[in-house]
Amino acid sequence: MDGKGDRDVNGNVSRNGNRNVLISGASIAGPALAYWLGRHGFHPTVVELAPALRDGGQAVDFRGDTHLTVLERMGLLPALRDVQTGGSPMRFVDEGGRTLLRLPAEFAGGAIEVLRGDLARILYERSLPYTEYLFGDSVTRLTETPSGVRVDFQRGASRDFDLVIGADGLHSTVRRLAFGPEEDYVSHLGYYAATWELPNYLGAEGGSIGYNAPGRLASVGADHRDPARAGAFFVFAAPELSCDRHDPERQKRLIADAFSGLGWEVPRLLDSLRRAPDLYFDSISRADVPTWSKGRVGLVGDAACGATIGGMGSGTALVGAYVLAGELARAQGDHRAAFARYENKLRKYAEGCQSNGDRTGKFLAPGTATGLRVRNGVLSKPLFMNWMLKLGEKVSSGVDLPDYPTEPLRNSAHR
Repeated sequence: MDGKGDRDVNGNVSRNGNRNVLISGASIAGPALAYWLGRHGFHPTVVELAPALRDGGQAVDFRGDTHLTVLERMGLLPALRDVQTGGSPMRFVDEGGRTLLRLPAEFAGGAIEVLRGDLARILYERSLPYTEYLFGDSVTRLTETPSGVRVDFQRGASRDFDLVIGADGLHSTVRRLAFGPEEDYVSHLGYYAATWELPNYLGAEGGSIGYNAPGRLASVGADHRDPARAGAFFVFAAPELSCDRHDPERQKRLIADAFSGLGWEVPRLLDSLRRAPDLYFDSISRADVPTWSKGRVGLVGDAACGATIGGMGSGTALVGAYVLAGELARAQGDHRAAFARYENKLRKYAEGCQSNGDRTGKFLAPGTATGLRVRNGVLSKPLFMNWMLKLGEKVSSGVDLPDYPTEPLRNSAHR
């Protein structure tokens, strides 16, 4: 980028400006945005701290007309149906293993459910014809100029881009560098969640089995691809803890302390935790950013409006990527107008989806024995369950999607 491509000699916005875009994050929002930018004739580059795409991970779901319309316009539905989990029915049991509550597959799985790693891989493959990927690197500094953004990297040489988009999750580096410290935007919702893999010693089949004590959930479910493997999912109530997100041994001790003394299969699950090579551990939190852009830097997905669990984040990420790319193309170089229209179209919708995540911890692990009995009793009623399913579809479908013209698909690698 030479710094002159976004305005003509008279200072007017150029039709060809702001085409070189750096995207931070290669999970869901990042590759989806790269795909759509490529379809609109942009030149996206995606930087990702991990050395390669992450495999596996928790299941993510899509529901309602808006999610499915974006997936259809991306041509993803056949590929996702090939790897779908079939949904995740949930069963809650008492200490002796007797069933207290059953939730159907569509409650957590929506219309289509896939593993996060499978979704990320498919999005990556679809975006490759248009996109340069930089794995094993991260943004360390953003310096905005009148004509672009100078980006310093942890490993690679500094480079110039027209625009920078943070698609790097709830703990966004781009948001921290451009907007301010994380604590200004991310709120703890009173719970922590953890997942890890283990052998399927319980012989669990599809879905998951969970055991509750007040303020705690211990659950395990079979890997739908490998019945010999399983995944543990723990949730517990706690005030904000002092814990480095990159210190798994400290995280394991916190989990073990929170679940110490519980029955059912909890001791065996905790024993597997001690040997687990990979652990996901994070607070259940939400991000609230007053404006999703600042100069030439924008945010999409969880970086802008994330909720750790239950906020329909994957669907919102795909919808946000679609609209942001479309508005950047429509604006013909005027990034300020594009960012404003993108946020105006999606903020209310995204916040409505995000608000569902505020209740996730309390739903999964009610804080009292009375709360557990009330949850189990209410959700055992088919009428209430059907109402909740319809409400989820309504919230996820609460925005009209524009139809943005795109260029023909490419079949060969962009770089």
